Amino acid sequence: MRKIIPFSRMFFPAAIFSALLMVGGLTAFFAMGGFNLGVDFQAGVVQEVQIAPTALTLTWEGEGNATISSDRGGIYVIHAGVGIETRSLSFLFSEHSTVGELIGAMTAQLDGLFISPYVPLGTNSHWLMRGALGDPMLGSVPHRVHYLNPHGDPVPIALVRDVMEAGVGQAAVVQSMGQPADRHFLIRVRAEGDGPGNVPAEGIVGILEGHFGQGHVVVLRSDFVGSRFAGHLTDQIGILIAATLFLVLVYATIRFRLQYAVGAVLGIVHDGIVVAAFVVVTGMEFNTTTIAAILTILGYSTNNTIVVFDRIRENRRLYPDEAFVGILNRSLSETLNRTVITTVSTMLAVLSLFIFTTGAMRDFALALMVGMISGVYTTTFIVTAFMNFWENQKVKKARRQLASASGQAQAAGKPVLSKA
Repeated sequence: MRKIIPFSRMFFPAAIFSALLMVGGLTAFFAMGGFNLGVDFQAGVVQEVQIAPTALTLTWEGEGNATISSDRGGIYVIHAGVGIETRSLSFLFSEHSTVGELIGAMTAQLDGLFISPYVPLGTNSHWLMRGALGDPMLGSVPHRVHYLNPHGDPVPIALVRDVMEAGVGQAAVVQSMGQPADRHFLIRVRAEGDGPGNVPAEGIVGILEGHFGQGHVVVLRSDFVGSRFAGHLTDQIGILIAATLFLVLVYATIRFRLQYAVGAVLGIVHDGIVVAAFVVVTGMEFNTTTIAAILTILGYSTNNTIVVFDRIRENRRLYPDEAFVGILNRSLSETLNRTVITTVSTMLAVLSLFIFTTGAMRDFALALMVGMISGVYTTTFIVTAFMNFWENQKVKKARRQLASASGQAQAAGKPVLSKA
């Protein structure tokens, strides 16, 4: 026979501990000025860049205009102007496999085009690339074409993050995109005002070029997120959390009963406050990744709570004469092995994320670990303690009604029937 652990003995101490935890979390929230909001919730600039040195610079001194474009297959130039027959010229990398061959073909067909190479002429032309935001019209200002050696050393994301934080004087969100050899990053920086020109210091590209070298940064995309969008995102998060609580309440009420549903919602609120307090105290940046972690934790905790609810309902049918607090202890004891094994195995995967990742993903893993521990504690001591309190109140109410009915019967001189 499985040993029944008296979890109920810890209900009251756990309630005191949770109350202190909630008060401490709210105090820290107001004392520390709330969350350390990331650029997801504030106006900011988002740029997608690659760290790639300059391979060529092109200048145009010929007749008419020359417009350049490129893709992974080659470089394309449109030569047009007044009194000039429009020409569309394609210089495919498959036909000109080296930088030297490409330069020779382009200068041979375009009089007035001057190309200055910064790499050996034998460099593979397939490595060439250009920024998506550069002026496609060639002129006297050198137009840069970059290159990315797929066999070159990758740029660590931690280095990019350190460079950005040192340059802007604030935390910058840096995400790695693609393979490490691509040196491809998405960088988000909070603006000091409601406009893209209010990014601190000299801008993302200038800060990166100050470390990696002039002409070593390719801008692939640049967006500005205004404060109105950030406020809309905040509203959406509030609606999402409220909808989660409502749906859990409805689901648990239909599947079990209101007593269970209110306990489940109480557990969700408890876990949410615990993780939010942890984020505030540690100074972790509050962004969409943090929101994803909190919602994941709430789902994990709810799943664990539903498993315990199922066992409580089953044991109430199997042991109808046992006190409800005994049912709670029995159910928690029977699900303890499942809870421990599931939590530990999940935390091993999350721990690997925490150890082998950095930045936002590392914060995500840390928040998950704290939330999973809180979820087990909440289900075991807070949700079940609330259900026990609810049941005790029902019993006391029934006894008061019985006592009132007995008093009325005695006053009327009628016999009193008591329940065994």
